[in-house]
Amino acid sequence: MTYSPEVRERLETDAKEIIGRYPKARSALLPLLHLVQSEDGYVSDDGHEFCAEILGLSKAEVVGVSTFYTMYKRKPAGEYHVGVCINTLCAVMGGDQIWSELTEHMGIGADETTPDGKVSLERIECNAACDFAPVMTVNWEFFDNQTPASAKQLVDDLRDGANVLPTRGPKKLCSFKDASRILAGIPDDLAGDGPSAVGPSLEGLRIAKANGWEAPK
Repeated sequence: MTYSPEVRERLETDAKEIIGRYPKARSALLPLLHLVQSEDGYVSDDGHEFCAEILGLSKAEVVGVSTFYTMYKRKPAGEYHVGVCINTLCAVMGGDQIWSELTEHMGIGADETTPDGKVSLERIECNAACDFAPVMTVNWEFFDNQTPASAKQLVDDLRDGANVLPTRGPKKLCSFKDASRILAGIPDDLAGDGPSAVGPSLEGLRIAKANGWEAPK
């Protein structure tokens, strides 16, 4: 199965705009993989072929890159892709327990999707938000200071179509496909919406200001 003429035309228009940002076309491969993922919900065989053709690469080169990075999915992700951080700090703060209870609650494991296609799960090695551990993400938006109970409520709300909002950042939760389109470099104009750093993240800055400390000139 190949892309319809309408879909291909849309992809080509976006791809050419993205490629134009780079001195060499092949440098646009990573964002183009996100672009085709925004169409299919994963990097499909059609997506590999599209990227190879428009960049003048072999399909093997494209597949070799897409299968190296975990953000490119090999099978359809859910509308809401939920990541649970299980790296050291999050793990000891409850991340491992969250993962254990969440997978049992949902009946799916790592890189699997619920039968209704709503939610997929991923074990995340680090969300770079240790000051809010244990942390989860939904389509790469942060949900801080989670517990097993709040994690299970979160996925239930997502599946029920409730209005779920991230802890920080935009007061809107986009779909996995929309998140992939943003990662392709096509903005939704919400990058500056809502606070990105709050509370513990700013504690060091507060102490430095209180003591008159400054970085070396």
